[in-house]
Amino acid sequence: MGVTEQAQAARRASYRLATLSTAVKDRALELVAKAIESHAREILAENLKDQQEARRQGLGEALFKRLLLSEDKIAQMVASVRDVIRLPDPVGRRLQARELDDGLTLTQVRVPIGVVGVIFESRPDALVQISTLALKSGNAVILKGGSEALHSNRVLFNLIRQAAESADPAFREALQLVETREHIRELLQLDSLIDLMIPRGSNELVKSIQENTRIPVLGHSEGVCHLYVDRDADLDMAVELGFDAKCQYPAVCNAIETLLVHADAAAEYLPRMAARLKGVELRGDERTRRIIPAREATAADWRAEYNDLILAVAVVDSLEQAIEHINTCGSHHTDAIATRNPAAARRFLAGVDSASVMWNCSTRFADGYRYGLGAEVGISTGKVHARGPVGLEGLTSTKYLVEGHGHLVAGYADGSRRFTHKDLP
Repeated sequence: MGVTEQAQAARRASYRLATLSTAVKDRALELVAKAIESHAREILAENLKDQQEARRQGLGEALFKRLLLSEDKIAQMVASVRDVIRLPDPVGRRLQARELDDGLTLTQVRVPIGVVGVIFESRPDALVQISTLALKSGNAVILKGGSEALHSNRVLFNLIRQAAESADPAFREALQLVETREHIRELLQLDSLIDLMIPRGSNELVKSIQENTRIPVLGHSEGVCHLYVDRDADLDMAVELGFDAKCQYPAVCNAIETLLVHADAAAEYLPRMAARLKGVELRGDERTRRIIPAREATAADWRAEYNDLILAVAVVDSLEQAIEHINTCGSHHTDAIATRNPAAARRFLAGVDSASVMWNCSTRFADGYRYGLGAEVGISTGKVHARGPVGLEGLTSTKYLVEGHGHLVAGYADGSRRFTHKDLP
């Protein structure tokens, strides 16, 4: 089956999925969880093939870490599927109801988007997250994983597809897998069949998708995240926040790449932070380098997504200067303030234009699972349709349902009838 035929099949399936009950979808997801659980050894064996090939090909360390699966990660996959089962189904949820006139009502409800294409790099567990969120939200999905995870993606895809189809024939053709770059180029031309593209990966991948399709694209191109340590910060807390946000997992999009420190706190905070960040390469502005050893930061460092143990550090004179720096140089992904001053925190939370803004907690919390979304198909830094970690609700659109009793527009047009426009409970 060619790519166009796969997209056509997904479109057919999307119409069936839109009418499925929550019970049917949850039954399918429970079978998916059991299939992954019972085939753990097979999944690990296929992942080992990918690891060996990745080493031969010289895959970068950051991508290699994302590729790795283990028994614990498979257990997490299974847990994430069951978390999605427990989430309320957004499809059919009534958002508003209004009486337009006596016997004429308007209702707005949530509906699936339809066919979603998702292109992701390296992480096989992303395939599980995306597939389960798509099925629960009633969407058909076309998946394209990175070639470095080819064997892992194939075994997981087949397990999920077979489990879903065994739950109900309506799931047949709902999941599609494509595997080559040429397939991506073909997918991007199918704007009449695919409703939304979601790229998960490098800045280059996201920009390439955005520039080569007429299909709406949801995603973020970079994760240039910041921690600002305010003059009124609890410095012990701020040291641990900086360490967690940079070092807990530096290869991800919600790890901080820049640390901003108020001048009144810098002399005490920076030496303590530098000692805690042992093994991290620091790149500082002139004022930072007067306090701690660091390489000289260039203009490019303030906009860099390292995904590595590298951190740009700058001293600022005010909260307003920190906000301006973040809004100018950041990627509008996730940014945090450490402060004991509620007024300063509120100004930061209101003034920073990012999808997630945090007060006294690590930027690493910006994640669909940690936000209670069950999982995520990606993180969006755009402001249209969905923003931040995108879970079930982000995979839905809305539909207006109008019910009447032979009502005609003519009477309202000539003034003989008038709308009541009364909101209903």
